[in-house]
Amino acid sequence: AEDGLTLCSSQTMPCHFPEYFSYSVLLTLLACSVFLHISSIGKLALMLLIQLVFLMLVEWPLVNLFDNADVLVIANTLQLSPGNESLLKHGFNETAEQCVESVTKVSLKVTIPVVLMVFVLALYLHGQQVESTSRLDFLWKLQATEEKEDMEKLQAYNRRLLHNILPKDVAAHFLAWERRNDELYYQSCECVAVMFASISNFSEFYVELEANNEGVECLRLLNEIIADFDEIISEERFRQLEKIKTIGSTYMAASGLNDSTYDRKGSHILAMADYAMRLREQMKHINEHSFNNFQMKI
Repeated sequence: AEDGLTLCSSQTMPCHFPEYFSYSVLLTLLACSVFLHISSIGKLALMLLIQLVFLMLVEWPLVNLFDNADVLVIANTLQLSPGNESLLKHGFNETAEQCVESVTKVSLKVTIPVVLMVFVLALYLHGQQVESTSRLDFLWKLQATEEKEDMEKLQAYNRRLLHNILPKDVAAHFLAWERRNDELYYQSCECVAVMFASISNFSEFYVELEANNEGVECLRLLNEIIADFDEIISEERFRQLEKIKTIGSTYMAASGLNDSTYDRKGSHILAMADYAMRLREQMKHINEHSFNNFQMKI
Protein backbone atom coordinates (compact mmCIF):
# COMPACT_ATOMS: atom_id res chain seq x y z
CA ALA A 1 0.00 0.00 0.00
CA GLU A 2 1.20 3.51 -0.78
CA ASP A 3 -0.06 6.98 0.31
CA GLY A 4 -2.03 5.36 3.11
CA LEU A 5 -4.09 3.25 0.74
CA THR A 6 -4.69 -0.45 1.57
CA LEU A 7 -5.22 -2.83 -1.34
CA CYS A 8 -5.51 -6.07 0.65
CA SER A 9 -8.29 -7.05 2.96
CA SER A 10 -7.45 -6.34 6.57
CA GLN A 11 -9.17 -9.49 7.83
CA THR A 12 -6.33 -11.81 6.80
CA MET A 13 -2.57 -11.47 6.75
CA PRO A 14 -1.27 -11.15 3.19
CA CYS A 15 0.75 -14.01 1.67
CA HIS A 16 2.76 -13.31 -1.46
CA PHE A 17 3.03 -16.97 -2.46
CA PRO A 18 -0.05 -18.95 -1.29
CA GLU A 19 0.64 -21.34 -4.16
CA TYR A 20 3.04 -23.10 -1.81
CA PHE A 21 0.02 -24.49 0.02
CA SER A 22 -1.20 -25.93 -3.28
CA TYR A 23 2.24 -27.37 -4.02
CA SER A 24 2.25 -29.05 -0.61
CA VAL A 25 -1.13 -30.59 -1.36
CA LEU A 26 0.15 -31.78 -4.74
CA LEU A 27 3.10 -33.46 -3.01
CA THR A 28 0.67 -35.06 -0.57
CA LEU A 29 -1.44 -36.39 -3.44
CA LEU A 30 1.70 -37.64 -5.15
CA ALA A 31 2.72 -39.44 -1.95
CA CYS A 32 -0.68 -41.15 -1.86
CA SER A 33 -0.14 -42.54 -5.36
CA VAL A 34 3.09 -44.40 -4.56
CA PHE A 35 1.41 -47.06 -2.40
CA LEU A 36 1.13 -50.00 -4.79
CA HIS A 37 -0.84 -52.24 -2.43
CA ILE A 38 -3.78 -49.81 -2.33
CA SER A 39 -6.30 -50.10 -5.15
CA SER A 40 -6.79 -47.21 -7.53
CA ILE A 41 -10.32 -46.67 -6.20
CA GLY A 42 -8.98 -46.38 -2.65
CA LYS A 43 -6.32 -43.92 -3.78
CA LEU A 44 -8.95 -41.90 -5.65
CA ALA A 45 -11.18 -41.71 -2.57
CA LEU A 46 -8.25 -40.61 -0.39
CA MET A 47 -7.09 -37.99 -2.89
CA LEU A 48 -10.63 -36.62 -3.34
CA LEU A 49 -10.97 -36.32 0.43
CA ILE A 50 -7.69 -34.39 0.68
CA GLN A 51 -8.70 -32.19 -2.24
CA LEU A 52 -12.13 -31.49 -0.75
CA VAL A 53 -10.68 -30.46 2.61
CA PHE A 54 -8.16 -28.14 0.96
CA LEU A 55 -10.74 -26.57 -1.35
CA MET A 56 -13.05 -25.92 1.57
CA LEU A 57 -10.20 -24.02 3.23
CA VAL A 58 -9.48 -22.11 0.03
CA GLU A 59 -13.07 -21.13 -0.70
CA TRP A 60 -14.20 -20.27 2.83
CA PRO A 61 -11.89 -19.69 5.83
CA LEU A 62 -8.76 -18.69 3.86
CA VAL A 63 -10.43 -17.09 0.87
CA ASN A 64 -9.09 -13.62 1.75
CA LEU A 65 -5.55 -15.01 1.80
CA PHE A 66 -5.78 -15.97 -1.87
CA ASP A 67 -7.72 -12.81 -2.79
CA ASN A 68 -5.00 -10.68 -1.24
CA ALA A 69 -2.36 -12.61 -3.21
CA ASP A 70 -4.25 -11.86 -6.42
CA VAL A 71 -4.45 -8.18 -5.50
CA LEU A 72 -0.71 -8.02 -4.76
CA VAL A 73 0.15 -9.67 -8.06
CA ILE A 74 -2.06 -7.25 -9.98
CA ALA A 75 -0.65 -4.26 -8.10
CA ASN A 76 2.89 -5.32 -8.93
CA THR A 77 1.89 -5.76 -12.55
CA LEU A 78 0.41 -2.28 -12.68
CA GLN A 79 3.48 -0.74 -11.08
CA LEU A 80 5.91 -2.47 -13.46
CA SER A 81 3.93 -1.74 -16.63
CA PRO A 82 4.86 1.54 -18.45
CA GLY A 83 2.18 4.17 -19.04
CA ASN A 84 -0.16 2.93 -16.28
CA GLU A 85 -0.30 6.07 -14.12
CA SER A 86 -4.00 6.46 -14.75
CA LEU A 87 -4.61 2.83 -13.87
CA LEU A 88 -2.60 3.17 -10.68
CA LYS A 89 -4.52 6.22 -9.57
CA HIS A 90 -7.77 4.60 -10.53
CA GLY A 91 -6.86 1.25 -8.95
CA PHE A 92 -5.50 2.56 -5.67
CA ASN A 93 -8.61 4.61 -5.09
CA GLU A 94 -10.86 1.59 -5.47
CA THR A 95 -11.51 -1.46 -3.40
CA ALA A 96 -9.57 -4.72 -3.77
CA GLU A 97 -12.27 -6.34 -5.91
CA GLN A 98 -12.26 -3.42 -8.36
CA CYS A 99 -8.46 -3.50 -8.51
CA VAL A 100 -8.56 -7.18 -9.47
CA GLU A 101 -10.90 -6.37 -12.32
CA SER A 102 -8.48 -3.70 -13.65
CA VAL A 103 -6.12 -6.39 -15.04
CA THR A 104 -7.17 -9.63 -16.69
CA LYS A 105 -6.06 -12.46 -14.36
CA VAL A 106 -7.65 -15.76 -13.39
CA SER A 107 -8.20 -15.91 -9.67
CA LEU A 108 -6.40 -18.49 -7.56
CA LYS A 109 -9.78 -19.62 -6.27
CA VAL A 110 -10.48 -20.85 -9.80
CA THR A 111 -7.08 -22.13 -10.90
CA ILE A 112 -6.35 -24.13 -7.75
CA PRO A 113 -9.46 -26.39 -7.99
CA VAL A 114 -8.84 -26.93 -11.71
CA VAL A 115 -5.18 -27.80 -11.20
CA LEU A 116 -6.00 -30.15 -8.32
CA MET A 117 -8.75 -31.86 -10.29
CA VAL A 118 -6.49 -32.40 -13.30
CA PHE A 119 -3.70 -33.66 -11.04
CA VAL A 120 -6.02 -36.08 -9.23
CA LEU A 121 -7.37 -37.34 -12.56
CA ALA A 122 -3.84 -37.88 -13.88
CA LEU A 123 -2.81 -39.76 -10.73
CA TYR A 124 -5.96 -41.89 -10.91
CA LEU A 125 -5.30 -42.83 -14.56
CA HIS A 126 -1.68 -43.58 -13.69
CA GLY A 127 -2.84 -45.74 -10.78
CA GLN A 128 -5.23 -47.60 -13.08
CA GLN A 129 -2.40 -48.26 -15.52
CA VAL A 130 -0.07 -49.46 -12.77
CA GLU A 131 -2.77 -51.69 -11.29
CA SER A 132 -3.60 -53.16 -14.69
CA THR A 133 0.08 -53.81 -15.37
CA SER A 134 0.51 -55.42 -11.95
CA ARG A 135 -2.45 -57.70 -12.55
CA LEU A 136 -1.16 -58.74 -15.95
CA ASP A 137 2.28 -59.33 -14.46
CA PHE A 138 0.76 -61.47 -11.70
CA LEU A 139 -1.28 -63.49 -14.19
CA TRP A 140 1.75 -63.98 -16.42
CA LYS A 141 3.87 -65.09 -13.46
CA LEU A 142 1.11 -67.46 -12.34
CA GLN A 143 0.83 -68.88 -15.84
CA ALA A 144 4.60 -69.23 -16.09
CA THR A 145 4.71 -70.99 -12.71
CA GLU A 146 1.96 -73.41 -13.73
CA GLU A 147 3.65 -74.12 -17.05
CA LYS A 148 6.96 -74.66 -15.26
CA GLU A 149 5.33 -77.10 -12.82
CA ASP A 150 3.65 -78.95 -15.68
CA MET A 151 6.96 -79.11 -17.52
CA GLU A 152 8.74 -80.45 -14.43
CA LYS A 153 6.01 -83.08 -13.94
CA LEU A 154 6.29 -84.07 -17.59
CA GLN A 155 10.08 -84.30 -17.33
CA ALA A 156 9.80 -86.44 -14.20
CA TYR A 157 7.25 -88.67 -15.92
CA ASN A 158 9.45 -89.04 -19.00
CA ARG A 159 12.43 -89.77 -16.77
CA ARG A 160 10.49 -92.54 -14.99
CA LEU A 161 9.52 -94.01 -18.34
CA LEU A 162 13.14 -93.88 -19.46
CA HIS A 163 14.29 -95.55 -16.24
CA ASN A 164 11.78 -98.32 -16.88
CA ILE A 165 13.46 -98.96 -20.24
CA LEU A 166 17.12 -98.28 -19.41
CA PRO A 167 19.21 -98.52 -16.23
CA LYS A 168 19.67 -95.24 -14.40
CA ASP A 169 23.36 -95.03 -15.30
CA VAL A 170 22.65 -95.58 -18.98
CA ALA A 171 19.78 -93.10 -18.96
CA ALA A 172 21.95 -90.50 -17.23
CA HIS A 173 24.69 -91.12 -19.81
CA PHE A 174 22.40 -90.34 -22.73
CA LEU A 175 20.68 -87.43 -21.02
CA ALA A 176 23.89 -85.71 -19.92
CA TRP A 177 25.40 -84.99 -23.34
CA GLU A 178 24.42 -84.68 -26.97
CA ARG A 179 24.60 -88.16 -28.46
CA ARG A 180 24.18 -89.52 -31.94
CA ASN A 181 21.21 -91.74 -32.59
CA ASP A 182 23.42 -94.59 -33.78
CA GLU A 183 25.83 -94.38 -30.84
CA LEU A 184 25.96 -97.48 -28.64
CA TYR A 185 26.62 -97.61 -24.92
CA TYR A 186 28.84 -100.23 -23.39
CA GLN A 187 30.57 -100.71 -20.05
CA SER A 188 32.84 -103.39 -18.73
CA CYS A 189 31.66 -104.98 -15.46
CA GLU A 190 33.81 -107.37 -13.44
CA CYS A 191 31.12 -109.17 -11.48
CA VAL A 192 27.39 -108.72 -11.99
CA ALA A 193 24.24 -110.59 -11.09
CA VAL A 194 21.21 -110.56 -13.39
CA MET A 195 17.78 -111.87 -12.42
CA PHE A 196 14.76 -112.63 -14.57
CA ALA A 197 11.60 -113.16 -12.53
CA SER A 198 8.69 -114.27 -14.67
CA ILE A 199 5.10 -115.25 -13.94
CA SER A 200 5.10 -118.39 -16.03
CA ASN A 201 1.34 -118.96 -16.14
CA PHE A 202 0.20 -115.35 -16.58
CA SER A 203 -0.63 -115.99 -20.24
CA GLU A 204 -3.22 -118.53 -19.07
CA PHE A 205 -4.71 -115.95 -16.69
CA TYR A 206 -4.92 -113.18 -19.31
CA VAL A 207 -8.20 -113.48 -21.19
CA GLU A 208 -9.95 -110.71 -23.08
CA LEU A 209 -13.58 -110.98 -22.03
CA GLU A 210 -16.33 -108.47 -21.51
CA ALA A 211 -16.41 -109.38 -17.82
CA ASN A 212 -12.82 -108.19 -17.29
CA ASN A 213 -13.12 -105.16 -19.58
CA GLU A 214 -11.39 -106.83 -22.51
CA GLY A 215 -8.37 -107.85 -20.44
CA VAL A 216 -7.84 -104.47 -18.75
CA GLU A 217 -8.42 -105.93 -15.28
CA CYS A 218 -5.79 -108.57 -15.94
CA LEU A 219 -3.27 -105.92 -16.93
CA ARG A 220 -4.23 -103.87 -13.88
CA LEU A 221 -3.40 -106.83 -11.61
CA LEU A 222 -0.07 -107.31 -13.41
CA ASN A 223 0.72 -103.63 -12.93
CA GLU A 224 -0.01 -103.93 -9.19
CA ILE A 225 2.32 -106.93 -8.97
CA ILE A 226 5.14 -105.06 -10.73
CA ALA A 227 4.52 -102.03 -8.49
CA ASP A 228 4.95 -104.29 -5.45
CA PHE A 229 8.24 -105.56 -6.89
CA ASP A 230 9.41 -101.96 -7.42
CA GLU A 231 8.52 -101.07 -3.84
CA ILE A 232 10.53 -104.00 -2.52
CA ILE A 233 13.62 -103.19 -4.61
CA SER A 234 13.55 -99.60 -3.32
CA GLU A 235 14.16 -100.78 0.26
CA GLU A 236 17.46 -99.86 1.89
CA ARG A 237 18.68 -103.45 2.12
CA PHE A 238 18.38 -103.79 -1.67
CA ARG A 239 20.08 -100.49 -2.55
CA GLN A 240 22.74 -102.42 -4.54
CA LEU A 241 20.07 -103.75 -6.91
CA GLU A 242 18.74 -101.93 -9.92
CA LYS A 243 15.65 -102.57 -11.97
CA ILE A 244 16.47 -102.95 -15.65
CA LYS A 245 13.05 -103.27 -17.29
CA THR A 246 9.90 -105.37 -17.55
CA ILE A 247 9.05 -107.49 -20.57
CA GLY A 248 5.44 -108.57 -20.39
CA SER A 249 5.17 -110.53 -17.17
CA THR A 250 8.97 -110.80 -16.77
CA TYR A 251 10.80 -108.58 -14.30
CA MET A 252 14.51 -107.97 -14.91
CA ALA A 253 16.93 -106.67 -12.27
CA ALA A 254 20.71 -106.54 -11.94
CA SER A 255 23.44 -105.63 -9.48
CA GLY A 256 27.12 -104.74 -9.73
CA LEU A 257 26.68 -102.53 -12.80
CA ASN A 258 28.59 -99.58 -11.35
CA ASP A 259 30.89 -98.68 -8.49
CA SER A 260 28.01 -97.78 -6.17
CA THR A 261 26.46 -101.25 -6.41
CA TYR A 262 29.54 -103.39 -7.02
CA ASP A 263 31.18 -105.12 -4.06
CA ARG A 264 34.28 -107.30 -4.35
CA LYS A 265 33.04 -109.45 -1.48
CA GLY A 266 29.93 -110.35 -3.47
CA SER A 267 27.41 -108.75 -1.12
CA HIS A 268 25.43 -107.49 -4.12
CA ILE A 269 24.97 -111.10 -5.27
CA LEU A 270 23.66 -112.08 -1.83
CA ALA A 271 21.29 -109.11 -1.96
CA MET A 272 20.01 -110.34 -5.33
CA ALA A 273 19.35 -113.79 -3.87
CA ASP A 274 17.50 -112.27 -0.91
CA TYR A 275 15.47 -110.17 -3.31
CA ALA A 276 14.48 -113.28 -5.27
CA MET A 277 13.24 -114.88 -2.06
CA ARG A 278 11.26 -111.75 -1.22
CA LEU A 279 9.60 -111.88 -4.63
CA ARG A 280 8.50 -115.45 -3.98
CA GLU A 281 7.02 -114.45 -0.62
CA GLN A 282 5.27 -111.47 -2.20
CA MET A 283 3.82 -113.64 -4.96
CA LYS A 284 2.53 -116.08 -2.35
CA HIS A 285 0.88 -113.17 -0.54
CA ILE A 286 -0.70 -111.98 -3.80
CA ASN A 287 -2.07 -115.44 -4.57
CA GLU A 288 -3.69 -115.63 -1.15
CA HIS A 289 -5.49 -112.30 -1.52
CA SER A 290 -6.36 -112.45 -5.22
CA PHE A 291 -7.43 -116.14 -5.21
CA ASN A 292 -5.03 -116.96 -8.03
CA ASN A 293 -2.27 -119.50 -8.51
CA PHE A 294 0.53 -117.59 -10.17
CA GLN A 295 3.81 -119.46 -10.50
CA MET A 296 7.03 -117.48 -10.12
CA LYS A 297 9.94 -118.61 -12.26
CA ILE A 298 13.33 -117.10 -11.40
